[in-house]
Amino acid sequence: MTSYPQDAVAAGPSRTEPVRWRLASISLSMLLASLGTSIANVGLPSLAEAFSASFQEVQWVVLAYLLAITTLIISIGRLGDIVGRRRLLLGGIALFTLASALCGAAPFLPWLVAARILQGLGAAAMMALAMALVGEAIPKQKTGSAMGLLGTMSAIGTALGPSLGGALIAGFGWQAIFLVMVPAGLLALFLAHRALPADHPASRPTRSGFDLAGTLLLAATLGTYALAMTIGRGAFGMTNLMLLLMAIVGMCLFLFVESRAASPLVRLSMLREPLLRSGLATSMLVATVMMTTLVVGPFYLSRGLGLSAALVGLVMSAGPVVSALAGVPAGRFVDRFGARRMAVAALGIMATGCLALSIAPQPLGVVGYVMPLIILTAGYALFQAAITTGVMKDARPEQRGTVSGLLNLSRNLGLITGASVMGAIFSFVAANEAATAGSDAAAAGMRATFAVATVLVVFAAAIAAANRAHEANPTPQEVSVAGK
Repeated sequence: MTSYPQDAVAAGPSRTEPVRWRLASISLSMLLASLGTSIANVGLPSLAEAFSASFQEVQWVVLAYLLAITTLIISIGRLGDIVGRRRLLLGGIALFTLASALCGAAPFLPWLVAARILQGLGAAAMMALAMALVGEAIPKQKTGSAMGLLGTMSAIGTALGPSLGGALIAGFGWQAIFLVMVPAGLLALFLAHRALPADHPASRPTRSGFDLAGTLLLAATLGTYALAMTIGRGAFGMTNLMLLLMAIVGMCLFLFVESRAASPLVRLSMLREPLLRSGLATSMLVATVMMTTLVVGPFYLSRGLGLSAALVGLVMSAGPVVSALAGVPAGRFVDRFGARRMAVAALGIMATGCLALSIAPQPLGVVGYVMPLIILTAGYALFQAAITTGVMKDARPEQRGTVSGLLNLSRNLGLITGASVMGAIFSFVAANEAATAGSDAAAAGMRATFAVATVLVVFAAAIAAANRAHEANPTPQEVSVAGK
């Protein structure tokens, strides 16, 4: 088997100081990529006014960023496996920083949307390769803590975006929400350049060609699916159906092409590995559930409980704050008790929170929503640390970029699916309850949506538990393959 010097170095660094700077560089990369999504949402009204555009037009400022990440994150992860992850991460940070400056200087809306696509491309590299570099730059016994820290940074970026963006727009205008990421990007670039270990030629796989056909086909397929789930503003019409059918055909074509490619973008044999397969499935299900809190929560709090916009924002921030606080402790639990065990426990905690939200009586008010939300979000933080640690620890060094891309992709697809499906469930139930008071209709929609979320989490827990049992009792064929 090929020797990987970086893994040997990462397994036992002589000093903790370099490890801390490495963690700081990849954590800042994850923070900025997450901030790039959340900080733009709060600026949509200002952008609509500045460019005299409709909501449907300015929402592409957010959608373009998400589509760029979703469609390209696997390809970038694979490219990092080939050309070197540190090199590609530095390029991603540089592109993200340059694109942020272009966003702030945009004279018209199409310019801004195009710059956001470039920014999303840089963010995809930052997200995929930051996770992949943990295996090379961080001691293996600290992998769980490092993954928990990355989850914390992602949560902080999500929580910080609306408040920071609102303050910047009020004080300096909409341009500031993009320009603020320029100095932060330069700092991330400096830290990554100084702290991350250099790409070693021996750590790369054989210099096989890049699967351009598979890359373009997968990007088109994922982009089509994302559009099918997002256009129409909650109404699933004929256009959405046609796009969804096109995505299904595209995925079938992608699998066909990959099965015959000399150097496939995704080796289909990877998807036969039980841990990776179950990790991707549970990650998508959990992300679908977590999107429910972002889609349904504001409607229930404003219409069901009658809270003002400011109070809705305050209550909604409880989730990201809990996730940020729980990230590092969750990683330590994973390091101590094991990723597989903690993944099952985390899903049990999440199921408890979802069930409480589905039966919480409306008279309990904000407390009846926030307490289950805290339980749900704490479980999510533990799940994220467990699933990323378990999957990335077992990934082969030459496949870490691809595996990281797959994990991030499953999460993004879950978020996109949750925004569409869970929002549709809420709207359907609330519309059927429209004869009652508006607050009762919103409460009924919220309870029904989280009842479905509970079923999804229980299903994810069953998958994780079955995988854990399977790992304890592998088939003779898998024992034979593992021993090779």
